[in-house]
Amino acid sequence: MTTANRRTPTDGPDGPDGPNGPDGGTSPILSIERGEVDAHTRIEPHSHPEPMLLWTATATVTVSTTERDWLVPPAYGMWIPAGTEHTGATQQAGEGCIIRFAPAHCPIAWTEPTGLAVTPLLRELILHLARNGPTAPGRGHAEALVFDLLTPLPSSTIHVTMPADPRVRTIAERLVASPADPRELAGWAHEVHAGVRTLSRLFLSETGLTFAQWRTRVRIRAAAHLLADGESVGATARAVGYRKTGAFINAFRRATGQTPGAYTRVDTVPLAAPAPTRRRAARESRDGR
Repeated sequence: MTTANRRTPTDGPDGPDGPNGPDGGTSPILSIERGEVDAHTRIEPHSHPEPMLLWTATATVTVSTTERDWLVPPAYGMWIPAGTEHTGATQQAGEGCIIRFAPAHCPIAWTEPTGLAVTPLLRELILHLARNGPTAPGRGHAEALVFDLLTPLPSSTIHVTMPADPRVRTIAERLVASPADPRELAGWAHEVHAGVRTLSRLFLSETGLTFAQWRTRVRIRAAAHLLADGESVGATARAVGYRKTGAFINAFRRATGQTPGAYTRVDTVPLAAPAPTRRRAARESRDGR
């Protein structure tokens, strides 16, 4: 977090685990930090003595360990176990949240970094705990529900592997930030000072996908979040680089096994959704939303 941090301590004699705590037990949550994450922020390799949950409310970040990289878009989170060395980089500025847990009292025993979706209910619980003090009535019940809702993402979730070589990494980060970028590898070659064949080989060896396949996966993953936030299928297609809605629908179905319409019913509204303008309301009416 770089600005507007909010740190909510929950341990100590006045927290839920102390004699003055409302639930008389030990709180598994040490702190909750919320704030804006600046664009292009990079965090050097480090580790924490306690497990933590990184939640990107509106930001997009990558988390890297010695074994692999994770792309964490808005409305998703990453569980990082205690002692796991990792780095981080912001691909898109926005709001983020870090929750730190007491190792001795945390009921989650995941030993590997684990991706998860932050559902609307989980989001509201986190915000409730951040807004209210450690002695708030019912805090223990809210904390218990948080752990019940921390569920690893299913294997069918769209996974995007980030390459490590700096030449293709630059391309990958630009496309994550702007998935509609239409450039092919020939258009990127001069910018990253590498030949098309070299870039093609690197994408395949480092991600297991061709450049076109990898870019499609990035676009479909970005599209899923736009659809969940209420964008129409046509607007989403254009936002992620498809000129024809039909081509977008076919690509989306191949990647997810579902039509884009299935994702428009997912309730993942922003933290503070603005009231629709008259122009937006008219557009939504035309789109049947």
